[in-house]
Amino acid sequence: MPVPIWFLNAIRQRLDLIMLDIERQSEWRKLRAEERSAFGEMFPGEDKMKGADYLEWEDKHLFRRAVEHELLYTQGVKDGIQLMIGIMEEVNSK
Repeated sequence: MPVPIWFLNAIRQRLDLIMLDIERQSEWRKLRAEERSAFGEMFPGEDKMKGADYLEWEDKHLFRRAVEHELLYTQGVKDGIQLMIGIMEEVNSK
């Protein structure tokens, strides 16, 4: 039984809201600031524009990983729903 699109959209919207909430938290902002600082300290005194190629690659790499994780999570949700439906059908048939 395929998972309805409306259900997948509802899960995606909920995840988006959760991520917005996380990004507003001061701990999250602190971690991002620490990350930027650490990157800046990796190449002290160097022209940061030379690292533009690296930053572009890193952005693409991280985006790809995020898409992978989203697909894995979505598949996990689908599998979980299918498992629940199967269990419910089994219980209801008795």
